[in-house]
Amino acid sequence: MADKVLIVDDDPAICKLLEKVLHSNDLETKVANSGKEALALLRSADFDLILMDVMLGDTEGFDVIKKIRSDGNSTPIIIVSGRNEDYDSIYGLSIGADDYVTKPFRPVVLGAKVKALIRRNRQSVADAAGGDLLNVGSFRYDASTMNFYKGDQELLLSSREATLLLLFLKNPQKIFSKDQIYEHVWQTDVAVDDNAIMVYINRLRQKIEEDPKRPVHILTVRGLGYRFVP
Repeated sequence: MADKVLIVDDDPAICKLLEKVLHSNDLETKVANSGKEALALLRSADFDLILMDVMLGDTEGFDVIKKIRSDGNSTPIIIVSGRNEDYDSIYGLSIGADDYVTKPFRPVVLGAKVKALIRRNRQSVADAAGGDLLNVGSFRYDASTMNFYKGDQELLLSSREATLLLLFLKNPQKIFSKDQIYEHVWQTDVAVDDNAIMVYINRLRQKIEEDPKRPVHILTVRGLGYRFVP
C-alpha cells in the first residue's frame, strides 16, 4: 500500500502541482482546502505526512499545526509556503513542523524531502516494535506506545523531536556533532541548515528542561556539539 500524504492548501493550482509531485513519487494524496477540513480528516483517517500551507482561507497553517500537536498527533509535517522570512520558518519549526519549504519549490527536492521524512518516521515505528521500556535517569521511553516521559509527565513531541530525544536517551553522555545529529535524525541527502538543528535542540530544551536558558540535560559542548546528561 502506498504512503498517504495530506495536502492542506486553499490554492487549487498549488494542490494540483503538489499532487503531481507526490504521485510521481508513488504516493497517495488527499486534499484539504481549509484548516477545518484538515483537522476533520486527521480525526477520521491516518496519514504518513502532512504538507501544510501557512495562508489558508479560514485560518493560518501555524494554528492548525499547533492544534495537531496539542492533540498528540505526531504525523510529520512539512510547511510549504510562499512566506520566506526566517521568522516564519523558525516559528514553524518551533511549534512542531518538521521542515519548511518555500514556494516556488523544486519538485525533485520536495519529493526527496517527503520520502526521506516518511522513511525516517517509519524507521522510528519499526524501532518501537519490540515493546521495550527504556529508562534513563528521570526519562522513560515506552517503545510499545512510542510515548516519552520525564518522571510521571508525558512529553508531547513532534516526530523529529522524538527521534532526536531517542538518540540522546540511547547514548547518554556521548557528544554528538551537528553532522552526526543530521545523519541520525534527518537521514536524507538533502542538505539541512545548521540553524534547523539548533531549533530542534532548543525545542527539546523547552520541553524537558526546568529552565531552558540554563539546561542541565542537553548541554552544548563548545566546538564539538551536544551531550545529553540524564
